[in-house]
Amino acid sequence: MFRSELEVVAKLWCRRRCRKDNVACRASCKTTTPYSLLAPETSDAQKRRGGRWAFSTVSALLLSALTFLPSLAAEIAPEDRRSGYADMSRENKAMQDDDTANPGMLAVLDGEALWGRKVGAANRSCADCHGDATQSMKGVAARYPAFDASSGGPVDLEERINRERTERQGGARLRYESDELLALSAYVARQSRGLPIAPQEDERLAPFTAAGRDFFNKRQGQLNLSCALCHDDNWGKRLAGNIVPQGHATGYPLYRLEWQSLGSLQRRLRNCISGMRAEVPDYGAPEYVNLELFLMQRARGMAMESPAVRP
Repeated sequence: MFRSELEVVAKLWCRRRCRKDNVACRASCKTTTPYSLLAPETSDAQKRRGGRWAFSTVSALLLSALTFLPSLAAEIAPEDRRSGYADMSRENKAMQDDDTANPGMLAVLDGEALWGRKVGAANRSCADCHGDATQSMKGVAARYPAFDASSGGPVDLEERINRERTERQGGARLRYESDELLALSAYVARQSRGLPIAPQEDERLAPFTAAGRDFFNKRQGQLNLSCALCHDDNWGKRLAGNIVPQGHATGYPLYRLEWQSLGSLQRRLRNCISGMRAEVPDYGAPEYVNLELFLMQRARGMAMESPAVRP
């Protein structure tokens, strides 16, 4: 019993070390029993008893090593990147492509109305400062998250809208996932549709991007999963009947058929973290903004799709 269990663990460890393109390593995993290198068989009864204790100990150590090893998933090559749009059904693609059928466009229309509405103690609208959004907001969403000098770190589009609202208009902050905040962010993001994602080239963002990358690759939760294991290493495969996407944030806020509503990227990230049975940070937490920053760097050059539609 101990031998077979240890063989399974050792083979899993060996395969974890192999890259997909390392044929020789994969062949070695299939033909070599790493267990034999760890604990050769003995015939003496006493040694067998001691060996069983050693087997259990080594098994526990290997399992611990597997738990804490970082994800070995390789990043997707730029030429292999693809939007989740490519994996959708013909009907869902048609829904996204037709503004009269795309349910996310209802939020865009609401955002257009909010853009011109005066609010707060200053009695100002977004348009009073920024004018025609179809011109002034073109390409803005494709550059966010961006560095904010006052806070010394990155802010995403939703946070920028809230800061403009409180600091320039004298109004109250909008709640995360509220209809108003989603509508304004969808309206602003809509102005960048079709433009390439172009994150800021700002050295001050480097440590935050690195933190987002670490979060993306870190194993966490009761299932001991990472973002990279699904979206870098197993994209294109099926999970619960759905195609695993590469996880590029090209269309947020987007309308998700599963939600039957529009939702932000942070909402989607919370869903994924919860699915890993990990501790879910609150909306607006630095972990999300850092991860958003890394995801936009990861999708650099891909076209904005806001408001996208997803299953």
